[in-house]
Amino acid sequence: MTAGSRTVQRGGTAESTAASWPTIAVFVLVAFGLAWAVALPLWITGSGLSSELTTVLVPAMMFTPLVATLTVVFLQRQHATGAVLRRLGIWPLYPLKRTIGFTALAALLVPVILLAGIGLAAALGFVTLDIVHLSGFSAALEAATGGPLPVPVWAIATLQLLSIPIGTAVNSVLAFGEEVGWRGWLLPALLPLGTWPALIMTGVLWGAWHAPIILLGYNFGEANVVGVGLMIVATTLIGVLVGWLRIRSESLWPAVFAHGALNAAGGLVTLFAAQGESVDPILAGPLGAGSWIAFTIVLIVLVLTRQLPHRRSTLGKGSSGSRSAPLTPDRR
Repeated sequence: MTAGSRTVQRGGTAESTAASWPTIAVFVLVAFGLAWAVALPLWITGSGLSSELTTVLVPAMMFTPLVATLTVVFLQRQHATGAVLRRLGIWPLYPLKRTIGFTALAALLVPVILLAGIGLAAALGFVTLDIVHLSGFSAALEAATGGPLPVPVWAIATLQLLSIPIGTAVNSVLAFGEEVGWRGWLLPALLPLGTWPALIMTGVLWGAWHAPIILLGYNFGEANVVGVGLMIVATTLIGVLVGWLRIRSESLWPAVFAHGALNAAGGLVTLFAAQGESVDPILAGPLGAGSWIAFTIVLIVLVLTRQLPHRRSTLGKGSSGSRSAPLTPDRR
């Protein structure tokens, strides 16, 4: 046993509790390198996000963490499919009730938090809402159709809200490409450092990975380091919640659906903004200040209720014949 690491005996096998930094470095380099490679055409053509390739390359970029995961799994010579799927939280789904319960919670909770963020943004004066007449949404629809709406705007808005679960399921296909890397492989790999450091580091890396498109103005309209910083703040806060879902459920699927719900409900503010209101994504967008406050409140509640304790987890470290062991207190 080398200095700075410990081993624990679990299920008859010795397991290191030290983070494998060389392997983590390979994962980060592959994920980040491929993200830049995929986004490169948007840079060299000079078209940026206005390029027709954007709708193809941005979704494709979401699968680069998956490729990074496959790379490190191969380098670690983990060829037992069942063991790999178990470590990543993909399979098995049992206990089924817990997996389904946390997945449903994730799909419901994230849109609710985004709605709360919109309300907080309005309360702080970041955006003006019209939740009675939906004047902004109505004006946008009339401009798009070139005339009066054939049905009440509330009917269309209701359909938009009811379509969020469908959008969540569809977006979860793409979100899987990211989550299998961030919460499937990287988070468990960092957990020997402690739960909080692992959650925060995963969130920071998740945000920084978006740099190839953030630097083109994606999400915030800030094509500079400020935009990347804003993204890191957002992904760190959101990542703690998504990571908690992964740890608490011992399954990847709640994290996948939380990410899918985030993307599906990202445009909610456009339903409620008043006519003529220019929504500032930094203040009132789904990744803006209002949402930061809302996610922070949820995290505080989790800490106060001891749902998010400072604990060491062996998530993803279970032997091939058993589930991951339960959380044990971090006594550092």
